[in-house]
Amino acid sequence: MGHARTFRTAYERAREAGGVLVLRNEDLDPQRSRREFVDAFLEDLAWLGIRWDEGPDVGGPYGPYSQSERRGFYLDVWKRLLAGGFIYPCTCSRRELSRIAQAPHEGDEGPMYPGTCRPVPQLPGGPEPARESVSPAGVNWRFRVPDGEAVTFEDGHFGPQRFVAGRGFGDFLVWRRDDVPAYQLAVVADDAAMRITEVVRGADLLLSTARQILLYRALGLTPPAWYHCPLVLDEHGERLAKRSDALSVRAERQGTGNRQ
Repeated sequence: MGHARTFRTAYERAREAGGVLVLRNEDLDPQRSRREFVDAFLEDLAWLGIRWDEGPDVGGPYGPYSQSERRGFYLDVWKRLLAGGFIYPCTCSRRELSRIAQAPHEGDEGPMYPGTCRPVPQLPGGPEPARESVSPAGVNWRFRVPDGEAVTFEDGHFGPQRFVAGRGFGDFLVWRRDDVPAYQLAVVADDAAMRITEVVRGADLLLSTARQILLYRALGLTPPAWYHCPLVLDEHGERLAKRSDALSVRAERQGTGNRQ
């Protein structure tokens, strides 16, 4: 229900602005992405009466864009970040990070990275670090945040936002060791390529916006506007999870039979 409500908000804001609504299937994780899930959310959106606009390169009349088909595009962005010296390889495992005493947590991404593999800054006139790599596979790649810098932006719903790099969030993943682009890199690359002027998503991604603004800056791109929706909560004030099947759009569809 939460995802459907957010997409409905995006739909209404695009229509009110006379804009184009883009539906993107963020299916980068091969372990969690299945064709039946895609078919299900397309059916749910159609049942809700939500329509989106499809670009000429979608590959068919039904869309949507799928991130799993855009790996080469993300690899080009990774190379640009590497050439600019913005990212570095990290060999730390999730288990190692979880053992760090008093490590603050960063939502679904686990503990804030302490900088274990972060390269030591070079002295003026010293040798430049190697910035060539054939493939990002085999290690995690992290974006080096400017410690102590405040990242600010205006959110269309929640107003002014401020996060301090190195305190509110640490060096974040842009490419995973299993050769899968990370969420932060992929959405920035896609939003820029698809000329997105406003991103509409859940309030749980407010912190991700600060990270993405740093990526936009590193790539020399102009960030879009942001509109974060309040989360849909259950009767206990807890965020609705995907496991809450009784509160899913599919369950509602089944409960109402063939009514449209």
